[in-house]
Amino acid sequence: MLELTSNVYPDLVKVFYTNLTLDGKNIVSYVKGIKMKVISEVWSSVAGIKYSGLKVGKGNTSGIQEFNKIQYYRSCVRNPAQSITRFHAGNLNLTPRLVAYIIAWQLIPRGTNHVVLHEEDLILLYCIMNLIKVN
Repeated sequence: MLELTSNVYPDLVKVFYTNLTLDGKNIVSYVKGIKMKVISEVWSSVAGIKYSGLKVGKGNTSGIQEFNKIQYYRSCVRNPAQSITRFHAGNLNLTPRLVAYIIAWQLIPRGTNHVVLHEEDLILLYCIMNLIKVN
């Protein structure tokens, strides 16, 4: 049972960010069955960020035509000759591995298995490592 006794509730914040989706330019999340909608103007003024850059994600890499997830992953691993059965952060060189963990824990959080990289993780890793602005 969740006890609400202070001004900040980390478990509710985690649920909010875990359920976060985009509805057009607005941020939508569900916490305990309640829909929360943050319009883009409010979010950009609170966070101090602008909506600019490429909108990339799973299945949408139109802004980065040269991206190939297998080739990019192979370029980041410590042993490029080894066979790839799954994309695993533990096989990466130091800098891409640290960025991959930041992506999995903070930017695209998920409940479990932070070491297996999803397609979205690889796309974001590619953009960050190549200084490509993303929205």
